[in-house]
Amino acid sequence: MSNNLPAQINSLLAALILLTTFGLLAQRRIIGLLQIFALQGLFLSISTAVVAYVAGQNHLYISSFLTLLLKVAALPYILFELVHRMNIRKEVEAVVNIPATMFIGIALVIFSYHLTSPIRELSTLVTRSTLAVALATVLLSFLMMITRKKAVTQIIGLLSMENGLFFAATSATYGMPLVVELGVALDILIAAFIFGIFMFHIRTTFDSLDLKDMEKLKEGD
Repeated sequence: MSNNLPAQINSLLAALILLTTFGLLAQRRIIGLLQIFALQGLFLSISTAVVAYVAGQNHLYISSFLTLLLKVAALPYILFELVHRMNIRKEVEAVVNIPATMFIGIALVIFSYHLTSPIRELSTLVTRSTLAVALATVLLSFLMMITRKKAVTQIIGLLSMENGLFFAATSATYGMPLVVELGVALDILIAAFIFGIFMFHIRTTFDSLDLKDMEKLKEGD
């Protein structure tokens, strides 16, 4: 198989990852956010496997499997159980309305392509065209974190940002050393349990996961 076809497949997957990130920005339901996050993890896992094939980096197959296990199965399941146990069924509340957020998101994508254009011209990697998408995913996920009121949606934004960073690593350098990737995977899993404990404590203290309610503690001080 020539390198042209894997590059096209990887570019398609990059477009799908970017599309799911915009989906996270536009989605108003918590369950919908979890489903889109799992879909983003699936595309990231397939993209990592494609890069592993092109680059001949066998350790990336392990990374692809870990991504599939953690970000498509384990993390969405853990977050779904948290949402179910805390009976969160409300729509996602945003600081900025959805149309304005999407407009800002488009501007961030344009900025990402402009910022990475010198790197794309100098790089000889098959995945060089996807670096802009990786940066855009990070920026859009950060945008999601600062425009959402619920702690749960901010956690999903943080995990999506980590997806973007991992995608950037595979795009720019064909992945990190295996020991680093295993460490990151373990950290993510531990963080998910910490997030769960943290949200339970917030819900117990404030009877809400809305950040504006948490600000009452600061105002009380």
